[in-house]
Amino acid sequence: MSDLAALIPALGVGPWMLVALGALIVGFSKTALPGAGTIAVGIFAFAMPAKESTAALLLLLIVGDMTALWVYRREPDVRTLVRLLPSAMIGVVIGALYFSRVDGDAVRLTIGVILLTLVILTLWRRNLTRRRAAAAARAGEEQTPVAAGSQPGFAATAQGMGFGLLGGFTTMVANAAGPVMSLYFYAMRMPVLTFLGTSAWYFAIVNLFKVPFSAGLGLITRDTLVMDAMLVPAVLIGAFAGSKVARRIPQKVFENLILVLTVAAALGLLLL
Repeated sequence: MSDLAALIPALGVGPWMLVALGALIVGFSKTALPGAGTIAVGIFAFAMPAKESTAALLLLLIVGDMTALWVYRREPDVRTLVRLLPSAMIGVVIGALYFSRVDGDAVRLTIGVILLTLVILTLWRRNLTRRRAAAAARAGEEQTPVAAGSQPGFAATAQGMGFGLLGGFTTMVANAAGPVMSLYFYAMRMPVLTFLGTSAWYFAIVNLFKVPFSAGLGLITRDTLVMDAMLVPAVLIGAFAGSKVARRIPQKVFENLILVLTVAAALGLLLL
């Protein structure tokens, strides 16, 4: 019994309940609502020291990524992935350098400000598109709103690089890129399953890319690995539930939930 106790990370009952809830949310977010994953970031940061929680959560996110890949393996938008991934990897490197030089409070403040700024910009762009469409309708013209994915080549590439860079940075320092990338996929007006499939492939690749950096910073320990192994079933249960819910969410409801969860995540990070 003592040998078993020695293998279990020394968390109290309350923190264990919190990280188990966080693991359920990780699985659910991977197969249903990517933006919800940042709620798990806050839960883990509350239950554990901020920097250690980042590594513990990363390994569970990878388990969730593998599950999401199995569920949505045929759904990705490959052109979007090609546009995003190179700059995302640069963002991970920048994030690792930043992470090694600041404390947890500075990390949370930075990510929260970035998320709120992106939400404001997204809502502003959506409002501008509506106003232009309304003006065109009053003038008797036909106007089809232009989604991000159908912009001219340079504009779409530049936008993809910018979001990829931000996504790589935020996922490295706080595992908080879910809302960032959700806003980008939302702007592209992707169907729900394409959104989830592209997100699954993006995070599977980027999170695996992050592992050597987290290990190099000394954040992955024996206790981290033991705790994550115990929480894997919770991730799988959450992922199964999410896969059932995702196929029943109307597009408009899905998009609104993404925006609401992004705002909630930003405020949580700023106020935590």
